[in-house]
Amino acid sequence: MHVAVIGAGALGTLLAGRLKRAETSVTLVGHPGRHLDAIADRGVCIERPNGTAESADLTVSTEHDEVAAADWVLLAVKSYDTKSAMADIAPSLDGTTVLSVQNGLGNAETIAEYVDPEQVVVGTTGHGASIPEPGRVDHAGTGETVIGRYFTDIDEEVETIAATLTAADVETRVTDRPRDAIWEKLLINVAINASTALARVPNGYLLTSQPGERLLERAIEEAIDVAQAEGRSVPNDVVDHAKTVARRTATNTSSMRQDIESGSRTEIDALNGAIVSLGRKHDVETPVNQTLADLVRLAER
Repeated sequence: MHVAVIGAGALGTLLAGRLKRAETSVTLVGHPGRHLDAIADRGVCIERPNGTAESADLTVSTEHDEVAAADWVLLAVKSYDTKSAMADIAPSLDGTTVLSVQNGLGNAETIAEYVDPEQVVVGTTGHGASIPEPGRVDHAGTGETVIGRYFTDIDEEVETIAATLTAADVETRVTDRPRDAIWEKLLINVAINASTALARVPNGYLLTSQPGERLLERAIEEAIDVAQAEGRSVPNDVVDHAKTVARRTATNTSSMRQDIESGSRTEIDALNGAIVSLGRKHDVETPVNQTLADLVRLAER
C-alpha cells in the first residue's frame, strides 16, 4: 500500500512518520522549505508524549503528481488551503479516495468539487503536534481518530484505511455519522483555540480562572445552538467534554495559538467564523464567537 500525505505541517508530518514507522510506503508532499529539506536530508524525528523519540526516513516531494501512485491520499493542509491543494492534485487522481483529517467545516464539500463525492472520506483526530524546528515534530497529545464516508456508506476501503492508521499507532474507528463527528470536534476547537490564541496561554489555563472558563462555556454554548439549528446531533455532555480535553491537553499550545505566534494565517473562518456565518443563516445570536473571530482576524493582521 502507498499513501500520499498532502501537507507537511505538524499533523501531516506526524501521520506520515507514524505510517512509515508501521512499514507503509509514504510520500509526504509539501511546499519547498527548511522543514521538507531537513526531512529529505536526515528523516523526521518524532518526540512522543511519553518523552521518547523515534525517527523515520520519509520520501518527500514538492510535486503534486506524486498522488498518481497512491492507493489513497491523506489531506492534512489547513482548511483555507483545501481548494488550492485539490486543484493541484485532482488532475492526477483517478478514482483515488481522499481522506481529510482537517479542522473545521466545509472541507468535504470543497474536496467534492474536484473529485467524485464517493471518493471523499472525512475524519477527526485527537492527535496534536507542533514543529519546534525543521525536521522535528513534537507529538504533544494523543486521542482517537474517527473516519467515515461523507456522502456515501461505509465500505471495505474505509475499514482498510482505519486498520492501516491503527497499525501505525493512530487508533482509528469507523463511523457512519462523520458529519456529527466533525461537529463534535468543531465544538471543542471553538471552545479552546481562539481564546488560547488571543490570551497566549496553554489549553489548561482556560480552566484556572473565571474569565477563561466563561469564555470556553459561552463560545461552545453558542456553537451548540447553531449545531442544533443545523440539525446536528450534539452530546449532552459536550461542555464537560471540552473541559476534559482542555485538562488532558493542559500544557499544549493550540494550533491557532501556534499560528498567531508564528505570524501565520489561522483557520478562524472554518471554526468560530463558521459558527457566526451559520448563526446568521438560522437567526441564532453568536456574540462571543463573533468577538473571538474578529479579534483573531485583527491579530492576524
